[in-house]
Amino acid sequence: MSKSTFLCIFLFATLATKAQSTSYNQKLADSLGADEYGMKTYYFVILKTGKTVVKEGKLRDSLFKGHMDNIGRLAKMGKLVVAGPFGKNDRAYRGLFIFNVKSQEELQQLLESDPTIKSGIFEVEVTPWYGSAALPMYLQYHEKVQKSGL
Repeated sequence: MSKSTFLCIFLFATLATKAQSTSYNQKLADSLGADEYGMKTYYFVILKTGKTVVKEGKLRDSLFKGHMDNIGRLAKMGKLVVAGPFGKNDRAYRGLFIFNVKSQEELQQLLESDPTIKSGIFEVEVTPWYGSAALPMYLQYHEKVQKSGL
C-alpha cells in the first residue's frame, strides 16, 4: 500500500471516528462550503514532467522561484490547500496540488499563473476530488510546525 493510499484511508477513518464524537457546527460547515456529509469537491492536480527542458542556470532558478512564490500566494488566498513533491517514481509524477476553487475555469487560470506549468516544465493532470470540507484548516497548523517559510 502506498503512503498516499494509507494517508487517505487514515484521514477518512479519523474523520469518521471524530464525526461520531463531536457536535455538528452549522456555522463552520457553511463557512467551509460543506455538504450534509461535511464534504465538498476539490480539484486534485498531478504535476508531471513536461516536454520543456530548461538546463540548470538563472532561467531555471527563476522559473522554480516563481513556482514556489506562486504556491505561497495561492495558499494565502485559500485556493491551494495542499501542495508537495513526490519522491522518485516511474510515472514522471513530480508533485501534487489540491485546489479549493469553484470551477474548472478558475482552476485553469490559477494553473496558468505558475511559470513552470506555463513554460511546459510541468504538465498537469486534473481530476475532481471529493474530500473533507475541513481540509483547508490544516494549513493553520502547518504554519506552527514549519520552521522556515517557502
